[in-house]
Amino acid sequence: MVTKTFQDLTLSALGMGAMRLPVLDGDDARIDEDRTAEMVAYAMEHGINYYDTAWGYHGENSEIVMGKVLKKYSRDSFYLATKFPGYDLSNMDKVEKIFEKQLEKCGVEYFDFYLFHNVCEMNIDAYLDKKYGIFEYLMKQKENGRIRHLGFSAHGSCKVMKRFLEAYGEHMEFCQIQLNYIDWSFQAGKEKVDLLNEYKIPIWVMEPLRGGKLAKLPEEAEAKLKEMRPEEEIPAWAFRFLQTIPGVTMVLSGMSNFEQIEKNIKTYETEEPLTVEEMKGLLSVADGMLNGLLPCTACHYCVSHCPKGLDIPELLELYNEHSFTGGGFLAPMALMAVPEEKHPSACVGCKSCEAVCPQQIKISEAMSDFAGKLNG
Repeated sequence: MVTKTFQDLTLSALGMGAMRLPVLDGDDARIDEDRTAEMVAYAMEHGINYYDTAWGYHGENSEIVMGKVLKKYSRDSFYLATKFPGYDLSNMDKVEKIFEKQLEKCGVEYFDFYLFHNVCEMNIDAYLDKKYGIFEYLMKQKENGRIRHLGFSAHGSCKVMKRFLEAYGEHMEFCQIQLNYIDWSFQAGKEKVDLLNEYKIPIWVMEPLRGGKLAKLPEEAEAKLKEMRPEEEIPAWAFRFLQTIPGVTMVLSGMSNFEQIEKNIKTYETEEPLTVEEMKGLLSVADGMLNGLLPCTACHYCVSHCPKGLDIPELLELYNEHSFTGGGFLAPMALMAVPEEKHPSACVGCKSCEAVCPQQIKISEAMSDFAGKLNG
């Protein structure tokens, strides 16, 4: 197992995420504890020592099951991470109650790694609001040794991440972001990496395979990758990409069956960063996969012509994300921070924006389709 140094710790470069554990009868809230225990045993035997869970995973049962499974191992043989559930604004005034409950659910006296969960447009104001005392409480737990390392995860924009870093950056020891070769450009991954490297904050990665989307590619894309590395498995390209990115310390994969954990561990027996040409080829494959998305360049000509004052470039960006992912939570979550009268459903279809769009995008059709997908 490839390892990485983080401060005075030696971490496995691959960590096990507990958001997609095996379940019973297709019920996400009913984790298959026996299969999970088998997977964790295999992971421990093969060098994985980092396990990432969270309050909300698997209907709030992930922390409980991971606590049970890890109880079989000595506490100094693994590192456990969980998060404060700020993705739900109703939790903001409950930090002490939730933290104490998390220790109980996991059956531990401290967390090795603890994160502000999912810093984004929807919750950044609340996270920064001193009336909730979240930062102060978590820092106190760190002083008391019940949090060993404090960081944050982010699905928000670079602008949001920067606001958070300007407030708390000097106290953040690591940051977890969604990063893969699709999101290098699609979700401004490169800019986020540059921002964290500027702050000298080690990078933790989530969604390296983008929810499994990069485990199997279109036939033409797979052929291009096989030309460059004939023996490399297709999912391994996602991990080799991350092994090339400066600042990446921990890569978390939410493995839901034994085959996945076997293959991912086999990949992480070696560190084989991409060459310049291989990186160029991989990003070209990514560009090809993104073909068909609306080519908005955010010139903002449309905005000044919209009678409803919609932020059309932002809405089109979210529409592209929602379309490419086939749904998901990112777009609906981002729209929670946007007033209802500025949602895609507010478009009246006047086409004034289309008259000035240099890319000739059929914006009114996109807004109608987006509204339909969100309400479908």
